[in-house]
Order: sequence, then C-alpha cells, then structure tokens
Amino acid sequence: MDEDTSTATAVVEDDAPAPAPARPRPAPLPRDRYIDRELSWLAFNRRVLDLAEDETLPILERTNFLAIFASNLDEFFMVRVAGLKRRILTGLAVPTNIGRAPKAVLADINAAAHVLQVQHAEVFHEQVRPQLEEAGIRIVGVDDLPESERNRLAEVFANQIFPVLMPLAVDPAHPFPYISGLSLNLAVRVRNPKSGRVDFARLKVPAGSLPRLVATTSAASPVATFVLLEDLIAHHLDELFPGMEVLEHHVFRLTRNEDLEVDEDESENLLQALEKELLRRRFGPPIRLEITEDMDPTTLELLTSELDVSRDEVYRLPGPLDLAGLFELNRLDRPQLHYPTAVPATAPAFVPGEPNEKPDLFAAIGEQDVLVHHPYESFATSVQAFLEQAAADPNVLAIKQTLYRTSGDSPIVEALIDAAEAGKQVLALVEIKARFDEQNNIEWARKLERAGVHVVYGLVGLKTHCKLALVVRREADGNLRNYAHIGTGNYNPKTSRIYEDLGLFTADEQVAKDLIRLFNELSGYAIEKKFRRLLVAPLLLRKGLLKRINAERMHAEAGKPARVRIKVNSMVDEAIIDALYRASQAGVQVEVWVRGICSLKPGIPGVSENITVRSILGRYLEHSRIFSFLNDGDPVTFIGSADMMHRNLDRRVEALVRLKRKEHLEELDRLFDLAMSDDTASWHLDDIGVWERHAVNDAGEPHVDLQTATMQALSTNPRKRQAR
Repeated sequence: MDEDTSTATAVVEDDAPAPAPARPRPAPLPRDRYIDRELSWLAFNRRVLDLAEDETLPILERTNFLAIFASNLDEFFMVRVAGLKRRILTGLAVPTNIGRAPKAVLADINAAAHVLQVQHAEVFHEQVRPQLEEAGIRIVGVDDLPESERNRLAEVFANQIFPVLMPLAVDPAHPFPYISGLSLNLAVRVRNPKSGRVDFARLKVPAGSLPRLVATTSAASPVATFVLLEDLIAHHLDELFPGMEVLEHHVFRLTRNEDLEVDEDESENLLQALEKELLRRRFGPPIRLEITEDMDPTTLELLTSELDVSRDEVYRLPGPLDLAGLFELNRLDRPQLHYPTAVPATAPAFVPGEPNEKPDLFAAIGEQDVLVHHPYESFATSVQAFLEQAAADPNVLAIKQTLYRTSGDSPIVEALIDAAEAGKQVLALVEIKARFDEQNNIEWARKLERAGVHVVYGLVGLKTHCKLALVVRREADGNLRNYAHIGTGNYNPKTSRIYEDLGLFTADEQVAKDLIRLFNELSGYAIEKKFRRLLVAPLLLRKGLLKRINAERMHAEAGKPARVRIKVNSMVDEAIIDALYRASQAGVQVEVWVRGICSLKPGIPGVSENITVRSILGRYLEHSRIFSFLNDGDPVTFIGSADMMHRNLDRRVEALVRLKRKEHLEELDRLFDLAMSDDTASWHLDDIGVWERHAVNDAGEPHVDLQTATMQALSTNPRKRQAR
C-alpha cells in the first residue's frame, strides 16, 4: 500500500509509538509555470541595454554595450529566429515550452524585437551620442563639417573608397543582385535626364574592409570627429552615377539564416561536409530587413518583393543601422572614458617563492587542488603556463585536450604543436561545429594535424563542449602521474580577459581516471558510464543533478536544512526546473544566478516562493557554471561547462567536476552570498517573468558591484592567500 495512504487505516496499539504524520502531497504544478525561451532571451538583451543607459558608467563602456546589444541581436536572428522560422516552413515546429503555437511566438518575437531596436536607437541618439560629444567624440554628417574638412574627406573618398565601390544596376539586363547577410547597403534610385527613365541600383558599403567610422581629424586632436562610411559614400553618389540624377538613397541591411545543418553520415568526411555547409551559409534565406525610417514606399516595395521578406520582418529604424560599428571607438586612446585598468593577479598557489624564480605548476598542483577565477586571476600564468610547461617538460609523455573556441593567435595551440614536435603524444579534440568559429577551428585542426597532433572531432551527433586538459608526466620515482585542468570557459586567451570563469587544477587520481575514460570515449569507440568525480552529459549529467536536487527535497521534508544554488548562463530545461519547483514546495531554499535566458518563474505561491533568481551583467561576462547542494551539512559543489538547456544535457558532451577542498567550497559560497545579497547590484526576476534592476538603495546610493568587489578581494595582498 502507498505510504501516504497506509496510515489512514492502520490500527494503533495503546503502547505503540504514534505513526509519523503523512507527508502532504505537493500541489500540482501550474501549466503556465515557464517563461518563453525566446522572449526571455530578448529580456536578457534588454538588460544589456540597461547598461548602455547607465549614466554612472564611463561613456565608452556605455557605447560598447550599445554595440554588444546590436551584435547579440544579430546572432539571435541568425540562429534562434532563423531556426524557428525554418521549423515552421518545414512543418517540423512543435508548440514552445509554454505551449504556444510557433507562429504566434514568432509574431511576439518580431513585435518585441522591433520595440527593443527602436529603444536601442533612441538610447544612442538621446543619451549616448550627446555624452560622447561632451567627451570630445563626435559622429556627424558630412554636411555638418567645415569646408576644409569636407575637402580633405573628398580626397579620402577619391583615393581610398571610390576604387573599392561596385554599384550594381537593376534593369532587364541586370537582375537584382544577391544581398549578403549583415552587409550594409545603399538603395539608390536614379533618373536619366534624357529619357526620364528611373532605375534602381544597389551599392554595398564595404564596412568589412574599410573603417565604418571615417576620422576627419588627426589622432592628436582633442576632439575626435567621425563621419559614417555610408554617409560619406552617399555624399558622393553623383561621382558613382555621372550624368544621372540621384532621386533617392536609403540605407538597408539584411539578416539571413546562418545556422548550420550538417548531415553527419558515414559517407562523407565531417570536415568536407562542414566546409560545404559554410559555403551554403552565405545564401541562407532572409529573416530580417532593417531599413532607415525615411525609406520611400517604392524602394521598400522593391526590396521586400525581390528579397521575399514579409512586412512583419521589416524593421524601420532611425539611422544609423548596425550600431555594432561603435566597437571601432575602442581604438581611441581615451583610457579615462573606459573602466579603470584591471591587472589580473597570479593565483597564489602559482606565485613562485622568490621574485626571480620560475613557478613550477606541477609541484603546486601535486601538493593540492588549485581553483582559479578568471579574469580576476590570470589565464596566462595559470592555464596557458600549465600547457606551456607541459610542452617544454621532457618528463611529460602525453597531453590530451579539448578545444571548443580559441583565439586566432592562440598560445594554447602553439603549446600543443610544440609538444607534438618534441615527440610527445598529443591528442586534441577540436570541435569544428562550434557556431561561428567553424572555419577558424577547421584551420586550427589542419595546422595541428600537420604538426603531428592526433586530432579528433568528437562523437557523431554531439558537440563536445567540455573544457578539459590532461597531462601525463613521469615523476622522479619513475611512476606516472596525471595533472588535469577542468574549466567552465574556453581555452581562449583573448576572451579570458573579459569572460568570468572558473578552473580547477588537480592531480587527484580519481579525476585522472575519469578523464582518461572520457577522452577514450571521445577519441575511440568506448561508451563509458563509470565516472566517480565527474558528471558527464549526455548520459549522466541530467540524472546526477536531478538526484542531488531530489536529495535536498527529501532533506527538507525530513525537517533538515536544505539549499540548492545554481549559477548558469541559461536555465531552460523543464525537467530541472520542475525538480526545483518540487524542492521549493518542500521548503528547499533555491537560489538561481543566471546571466541570460531563464524559463523558471520564482515567487509563485505554493510552487516557487522559496526560489530566488538574480542576474548580474557588467564589465565581465558572467560565464562560469556552479551547482551547489547543502547535502545535510556535507556540501557538494560542482563546476563545469554545462548550462541547463536541452542541447547541453542531451546533445553535447559536457563535464562537471566536484570540488573537494573546504576552502574552495567556502570561496564559492561567499561569491554566491554576495551575488544574492539585496545590497548587491543585480536584476531580480518576478513571478510573471519581468526583470527589475536594483542598482541603488532607498537613499539613492549605489549597491555593491559584485565584479569590482571580487576583483578587489582577489587582488589584495595575494601572499596572504597562499593557503587557499
């Protein structure tokens, strides 16, 4: 008989102990318990826009956030919206996570994205642009310049821009040209004064090969003045169409589906299949047409007809289009208009005993596990130094590593090449399907192969997203010892300066055995199910996390303290969310720290009133993943590569590693305490899916900035942290 009902009919003797009261059944979970994934992503980008509006930030950082917003939205359309539209057109679309029809969600996305893009333009024109001018940075029209500067720009146009331009006519002899994705274009209508005939021409703005912001003043000038490349071209259209009368000219920009669909069958080499798909990417179907608000109906009708774009996919915006071009302002030498310079500290365990002494990372790792926190602690003196020391050490026999994304001049790749050329066994698992890094990773894979590195591409049907490195070394006693690094971020020295990530270095033999099994699975045909200190997707990770969440629920039901803390980029997976709801119903305190998408609704009475959700955005991109469970006073904490999304749990190889040292558990607890504090600047999510920013207290004083506080804590007197 079921435990919950058996006590209702049991006969109790006078001297028998009273039976335990039956646990009440939790309330059923409501049907509307999720937030739509795509709309939640747009809410994330709205938080990026909040930073562009923040007058307490340096003006070039606000400008940067405007550019980040634009770049983020481009990728959202190229991948997420494009994927949804493709599934609708092929009849494969299913109701979304909130049960809505895909077409209805697509309409909601277009409406919400349009509002956001208009707000984005308004922030630039009404807030950021005026403050840039106050700081001595002007973006003006050509006609606003004095004659001397216009004359100088005319020479620049004639010598550096005019030769590059290719006006393409549209008439019976010239079909409508192909418009590449994300290109900036001028739609031009001209009239022949003799015949009176009106024709259309398309002129691509070569923003990829020429600066988008054309300087009109010297670098030494106290006031930096720029004109937009498309404005300068438009000012000289008469030179491109001599003898014709220019009637109209308008800027437009097209976004295409640039997601990849690679058929990983056995009949074709994966590299060759991917290279073919990369060529097809350039010709993906249109999904968004951005136009300036002054475009005339005739030109718009021609564009929508020729490009096969619906009116819902047209975004009429105040110019300039593509504010990602504002990234170019980072080249200005104006340090006072940026965040103060921050120099990463070397992790205390890797600081040599003497100033001129070379650090021995193997000795430090062999002594105890080392946890590093980027970018507050240096990637170069930890991860990079670890692999460079391994490459140079004659006692190192083998190196195994995963590479998901890396930089164009990667010292990590060079270290692997050096190791292979020195005769070491080197295995590199290069994920050539890493979105938008495919071509770069193909080139690295071939370079590694030419150097003698054993390059593999992971498992068919799965992306390898885990961040792992294993070094096999012969010790002085002749025995082999393994040294490992497991991280939350990519092996990319450039992004390590702006991405917040964690990494564990360990010589623990259990971790080594787990990694050896996992690398054998990735490079061979093994199907491994035995891991002791790792949780690995797709077979075991979801099951392992659900087991931990349910254990906390049972602790709460037994009247014991119970808590779950999760830090991720995205919280979408319904099974994980429902488990958190059930835990909350039992009284578990659940704290979720999420950067981007969150489909979980906190604060629903009877369901999630014990769940708190916070989001923190700022100078650094919060990228680490942490999973912490109170476990009846014996805390269990994992870090690793996985977000709580279907793709991470079901279609990727991910790895979490359990931290063992008490100091590391306490450090992450302090980090979480700070992130969840009401005195820390963050965004709070409510029970209807609305994010509210909490940046100042009731007296108008700024809340604590988590990233600044963490930077200060990790850079203060590192010698005192040697015991960490």
